[in-house]
Amino acid sequence: MIVSVVSILFLFDEKRIELEHSISLTILHESIKSIKFHFILLIITMEYIDTKYVQKNSIEKRDYQVNLANQAIKENCVIVLPTGLGKTAIALQVIAEYLSKGKGGILLLAPTRVLINQHYEFLKQNLTIDDITLITGEVPITKRAKLWNSSLICATPEIAKNDLDRQIVSPDQFSLIIYDEVHRTVGDYAYSGIAQRFENSNLRILGMTATLPSEKDKATELIVKLRIASVAERTEDSPDVKPYIQETNTEWVSVELPPEMKAIQTLVKLALDERYYTLRKNGIKLAEQQSLSALLRIRQFVLNQNRRSAKPLFTAIRIHYALNILEAHGITSFLKFCERAEIKKGIGVKELFEIDPNFTRAIHLAKDAQSHGIEHSKIPKLKEIVESVPGKTLIFTSYRDSVDVIYKNLIAMGVTASILIGKSGETGLKQKKQIETVQNFRDGLFRVLIATRVGEEGLDISEVNQVIFYDNVPSSIRYVQRRGRTGRKDTGKLVVLIAKNTIDETYYWIGKRKMTAAKAMGEKMTKILEKNQKIELQKTGLDVFL
Repeated sequence: MIVSVVSILFLFDEKRIELEHSISLTILHESIKSIKFHFILLIITMEYIDTKYVQKNSIEKRDYQVNLANQAIKENCVIVLPTGLGKTAIALQVIAEYLSKGKGGILLLAPTRVLINQHYEFLKQNLTIDDITLITGEVPITKRAKLWNSSLICATPEIAKNDLDRQIVSPDQFSLIIYDEVHRTVGDYAYSGIAQRFENSNLRILGMTATLPSEKDKATELIVKLRIASVAERTEDSPDVKPYIQETNTEWVSVELPPEMKAIQTLVKLALDERYYTLRKNGIKLAEQQSLSALLRIRQFVLNQNRRSAKPLFTAIRIHYALNILEAHGITSFLKFCERAEIKKGIGVKELFEIDPNFTRAIHLAKDAQSHGIEHSKIPKLKEIVESVPGKTLIFTSYRDSVDVIYKNLIAMGVTASILIGKSGETGLKQKKQIETVQNFRDGLFRVLIATRVGEEGLDISEVNQVIFYDNVPSSIRYVQRRGRTGRKDTGKLVVLIAKNTIDETYYWIGKRKMTAAKAMGEKMTKILEKNQKIELQKTGLDVFL
């Protein structure tokens, strides 16, 4: 039985009103007894998982979690479940089952150090075994060999793949491997390499994600690499998960670029038009709509068969990046990108930054705008949005330079804030500092956390009241991941900032299309897997007959 906390609070308010209007001490006594009764009812009706190796009264029993765990125990499976509904609790039940079997070690993988540490702490708290180990790049190689012999290992994928190659650890020592954020198992990401090293191993494989890739080829690649037999999916509309879903209200907020930014934008676009003109003149077929992804796709062709187009192509790619950063992130981020690009040099760099009249003029105007305190229209809008919702706010931005800009501006506006970024680069945060930052945010030491992609996947910060997308993302996976950081324990709010007539609007439509495709992907993969199973059964039957 599920008892809503909201209902109990409402009941409490009702009784408080009765108390305020009661004169008789007898009525007061009866009201208090009634309130106590309902709280006792909550305790009595809460069911917990009662399984060997799981701490008593630690994990609430939810039917959908039990059913998904049972399916994952039975066959190689990808679990697709909206964020905040307890994928780790499902993994815990599968882990407990395999600990009971005692046939080999268990490996749980997650993409970031913050996330794998979160899993490690959760498992330590809710399992009865002590033989649980955390392995990341911060553990010296001399110590890792011994740690790999633990019953349950939580590790980051890059380290796991490298240690498999070093033969510090063997694929044969595991009976179960769990890939969190399994949608990453595409291309040359470490998950793909690990899957390859386990392809001859007869172990159980479990993948977990909030959404499958929206592209059929990527979803198929994931299924094939991990030898998946079924996709176990629940959506926010599934009857067994609906009682646990908290509403997230989404708001799209448009801002107009200031005149100074529009002038810079115009000059950068003129510089880009020139390169498109040259590319078309050189015989390169390009669509009328200017697209960075289209240019990136023809790089190899140009290098192999049309070398004279190399300079305009690579310059156009560079301009595209600069334009996108200007439009979505602002003046400072644009100038910092240009500084780095000029230092790196490369094909066409000198011409662009020293000779091109449009681009050099754009940089001059950007520096002038910066000196007058002009950044981006999104910045003043941020404070307004942050202050409109009490409690904690998580701001996502794809670009590290804009993290600094947002942070400095919020602090100047009197808003307490901190940042969460990856470990790479001089300004990167090491694992310990990342974990400390997330914990301080949970503890309420500051109101706003500004994060790059490192904060998108899996972080459980239950009390986030509002998520803000400073920039839009043309990825269904990243959209779902960002959105899932709010609306976990109570109604959440999602605000997406969009600068009019910019890349933000383009990404909005791309993202919307991909979200629709991603929602249907689980069903498509299920049909393909069912069809393949029928074919295999038919083959087996014929073999037996012959």
